[in-house]
Amino acid sequence: MTVSLFDQFMSPTLLGIPLIALAITLPWIMYPAPTTRWLNSRFLALQGWFINRFTQQLLLPLSLGGHKWAALLTSLMIFLITMNMLGLLPYTFTPTTQLSLNLGLATPLWLATVIIGMRNQPTHALGHLLPEGTPGPLIPVLIVIETISLFIRPLALGVRLTANLTAGHLLIQLISTAAFVLLSSMPVVALLTSTVLVLLTLLEVAVAMIQAYVFVLLLTLYLQEN
Repeated sequence: MTVSLFDQFMSPTLLGIPLIALAITLPWIMYPAPTTRWLNSRFLALQGWFINRFTQQLLLPLSLGGHKWAALLTSLMIFLITMNMLGLLPYTFTPTTQLSLNLGLATPLWLATVIIGMRNQPTHALGHLLPEGTPGPLIPVLIVIETISLFIRPLALGVRLTANLTAGHLLIQLISTAAFVLLSSMPVVALLTSTVLVLLTLLEVAVAMIQAYVFVLLLTLYLQEN
């Protein structure tokens, strides 16, 4: 039973070849491309409004130097939302439940923020490792602790996204299995379980969007520090 529960997080294969690359790139064709017409369609206008509003909210805590990251952060947000939302459909694979993918996204972006801080303001960047007014005996300990907390940031980004999506998918599968089993013996309980399943699915839709936003928001905070 345990193996069957976690089979949904395994990358689909065809002739022994993992299809995770196809699962990542294919959803991009779902978004409409800009047209040369004077008026856009409703869906294209709604998409443009959402991207503009999100970009404005995202850039509020950033200085002018951080606005260069607007296209990258917005694209990452749309990518994560798409992967998370499509993973809630039946018979689909969620690439963002793979810790390797999430760490592959988090580590280079976190490292870029650290390198930018070391290049632009090395004194300020290194000053984060030692708070002002620290007693002398605590200086080596605090430097070690702050260094560990700095290097654990990409791991926290990847694990947070993976754990939230994995837990939600497991709960949905467990409750749906319970509703299917109880349907023949206790229909009333199965109906109540199905209601809980619908509510949990709505919650997972919100979690899929919120976790993508939190991932990008934390990156902007790391960028603002540097």
